[in-house]
Amino acid sequence: MRYGQRGGYTPAEQERRERVRLQAAEWFEAGESTKTVAARLRVHERSVTRWRKAWLKGGTQALRAKGPASKEKLSARQWQRLEAELRRGPLAWGWRQRAGRPPPGTAAKKIALPTAAGVLRMAHLPCHQFTN
Repeated sequence: MRYGQRGGYTPAEQERRERVRLQAAEWFEAGESTKTVAARLRVHERSVTRWRKAWLKGGTQALRAKGPASKEKLSARQWQRLEAELRRGPLAWGWRQRAGRPPPGTAAKKIALPTAAGVLRMAHLPCHQFTN
């Protein structure tokens, strides 16, 4: 099982999730149904079905965490800088502030807020991995 970069679970949550999958493997060996395992573990049946399929193909080892899906694209320093820039907010980058509701009878104006890639570009950090 893999986890996306900077998304999903922390290392502690990954360990907890792995323990859940390994518990499911024990119940698979005991012959429990997918529905029963899902109810006991409080997870969706689709997850249990996916785990069972992996277990049948590769055994318990197939349910162990394999670490991040890819190498970090930003260094720890770049992540800190990005987080600091995002905390500054859109006003720091010249985006207009929307104050309350528009006056009656006027159309609401849409305000485009910067994307993560836009903030990275403005902060002169690499942003090619965020393009659509």
